[in-house]
Amino acid sequence: MNGTTWGASQKVRVLEAIRVGTLHGANASYEENDKGSLEAGKLADLVVLGQDPTEVDPSTLIDIPVERTMVGGRWVHEA
Repeated sequence: MNGTTWGASQKVRVLEAIRVGTLHGANASYEENDKGSLEAGKLADLVVLGQDPTEVDPSTLIDIPVERTMVGGRWVHEA
């Protein structure tokens, strides 16, 4: 960035950011039947985080460790 900071109108809450990247993203690409939420029969791409992102200071979100990563229903990373 060029030294500017985010204004209040440009911020979203953590849960809304998660929805944008999951449910809303799947809807935008017409893939809501295959992905976007954790449901039987849907693709299983997910991460297990070391902390609850809704419980930490938003400025520390980037520091939350990724414990495990699943792609296509298979674990591909474990810390």
